[in-house]
Amino acid sequence: MLRGINRQIIFEDDEDREMFTGTANASRGENNYRVYAYCLMDNYVHLLLHERDDSVSTAGKRIASRYVYWFNKKHDRNGHLFQGRFKSEVVEDDRYFLTVLRYIHQNPLMAGLAGDIDSCRDRA
Repeated sequence: MLRGINRQIIFEDDEDREMFTGTANASRGENNYRVYAYCLMDNYVHLLLHERDDSVSTAGKRIASRYVYWFNKKHDRNGHLFQGRFKSEVVEDDRYFLTVLRYIHQNPLMAGLAGDIDSCRDRA
């Protein structure tokens, strides 16, 4: 999970969301990871990744730093965008994997931003 510093908005518009997902997809080739799920909320991101060659830490740093560089340039700002280091948890079994997967996909529902799971597609 990546959270905006002081819960700041990290996605001002759809272009920002597209850039983040594009950055995450482009980094897959360099880090050789698989994306199982993601949810882009206004001030935080959930990603469910499976690391292969490099660590999740390396992938997370690469995604975050590239996105922040682009975001700061676009919005004429400088400094940190994300609150500290990203947070991560190890998913070691299928049961917990399914729990995390459901949590990520249902996050907009739990936040009251969507009435049903089908309307979450724009966020997850």
